[in-house]
Amino acid sequence: MGDVTGFYGKRRKWYSWGYEGEEIPAEAVKKMANRMSERLGVGELEILPDPTLDDIELRDPRISIPRSLESFCTSEKWDRVFHSYGKSFKDLTKIYRRDFGNPPDIVAYPKDENDIAAILDWCGDNGYAAIPFGGGSSVTDGFTGPEGDQYPGSVIIDLGNLNKVLEVDTVSRCALIQAGTLGPSLEDQLRPHDLTLRHIPQSWEFSSLGGWIATRSSGHYATHLTHIDDMVESLRVVTPKGALENRRLPGSGAGPNPDRIFMGSEGSMGIITEAWMKLQGRVKFRANASIAFKTFYQGANAVRQITQAGLFPANCRYLDEQDASFYGAGDGTHSMLLLGFESADHPVDAWLERALEICCDHGGTVTQKAGSDADALKTSRSGAQGNWREQFRYLPRLMHTRAAMGVVSFTFETAYTWDKFEAVDTEIIRRIKEAQKEITGGGIVCRRFSFLYPDGPAPYYSVVAPSTHDKSLEQYQALSDVASDAITELGATITHHHAVGRSFRPWYDKEVDPLAREMMAGAKQVVDPKWIMNPGMIIDRPPHFKMVG
Repeated sequence: MGDVTGFYGKRRKWYSWGYEGEEIPAEAVKKMANRMSERLGVGELEILPDPTLDDIELRDPRISIPRSLESFCTSEKWDRVFHSYGKSFKDLTKIYRRDFGNPPDIVAYPKDENDIAAILDWCGDNGYAAIPFGGGSSVTDGFTGPEGDQYPGSVIIDLGNLNKVLEVDTVSRCALIQAGTLGPSLEDQLRPHDLTLRHIPQSWEFSSLGGWIATRSSGHYATHLTHIDDMVESLRVVTPKGALENRRLPGSGAGPNPDRIFMGSEGSMGIITEAWMKLQGRVKFRANASIAFKTFYQGANAVRQITQAGLFPANCRYLDEQDASFYGAGDGTHSMLLLGFESADHPVDAWLERALEICCDHGGTVTQKAGSDADALKTSRSGAQGNWREQFRYLPRLMHTRAAMGVVSFTFETAYTWDKFEAVDTEIIRRIKEAQKEITGGGIVCRRFSFLYPDGPAPYYSVVAPSTHDKSLEQYQALSDVASDAITELGATITHHHAVGRSFRPWYDKEVDPLAREMMAGAKQVVDPKWIMNPGMIIDRPPHFKMVG
């Protein structure tokens, strides 16, 4: 094994985003380091060399592959290293520290549901942790095996071979898609039908359909069809108890929707293998504009009115002064709203014009504009819109360099209602700045709106602070804890779209009613009676549980 290349026939890097051979030029890394040191007001940053496979020491596998599973399972070093970490700042920092103290023992690459069932039977018979893996883009510690000796072994189940669009219903505009299909492959297979899922999270290139559903991800659209939930018609799931498939319907009032127990379950209930997904026509009409506001809260009022007017802009990214400067969307003196409308059916100029009226009513200044009669696609790739788009798409490929610099750099996101927005936002930023001063001596915090609803925004905060290679991980955790405490205590959600994982589990337990969590534990007991599925995600195995057989 050790050379699973996926749909495009290329192997991924194990220590960063991207494919092998797509190296970041040294001058680009140096430029970022200089920019970072200037922003933080510190001296030259020490950049650690990229790790090599020879640098990594792994413990021996604690379990052996049975002969019946040898054709699609491996314990090779590359496979175990690649499947050890996601792409959070914490993950990347551990990688650069060459810390691989808890790798998976076995990596499985099932070809079909029969292989998946065989793996789950083997894990269940022996009490091994069975952990689904989509694209490996988790930033919340979403697939790391359990620590300690509660489980005698852990098996990563990589769904990369399940990467096909199996059927397209062009009349209903739906498609049956295998869960291991990554974003680019999915869209390439839908393109000949002139259809699109149009779900494009920042991790799109290296995240899978099953991962999106299991983590309730949010994608391209900022105000409509934000969560993947909105696009699921029905699911097929393989659980340790057996396969479960729900009828595909446009809607139903027949009791609670059974698919909902798997959306957001983060692999704790079973393995999503296929999904019927609702599609859209490919975009033919566009209109967009960039609008500057003197203060962030001034523009927030405009954004709220746009959202409540039912205009449903596809893009409604609103960046504060620092975030706009960082993304090249502004000069740091104004917050910037990047507004875009799309349709597969009709011109959207009227929707843009009404949105711009609202912006002007709230003191906004239009700095860039293009409608359907102009080249709106070209405009979306130039100026403030284009600079933001390019940075947004390319930034993940540079995230490992920040870990290599020894600074603290991370994001967190949340959502809450409009009535408390200004007070909660002000308090979150106050607490972060105070913690930065105390923990690292200073730093930067900025924010933007990524997704918006009529009843509230989903702010996305970015935190950068000076540190050193021997302290960055610990200082990150301290700052992250402050942020998590703040949003939980202030009545916001611990996550809008990044999932819970191990990273945010303590705050999730505070957010969700204990009786609701008990209900979910009851469901897990039915579909996963030996409690092997992705331990530590959402629901813990009862302390009194004992393996039988």
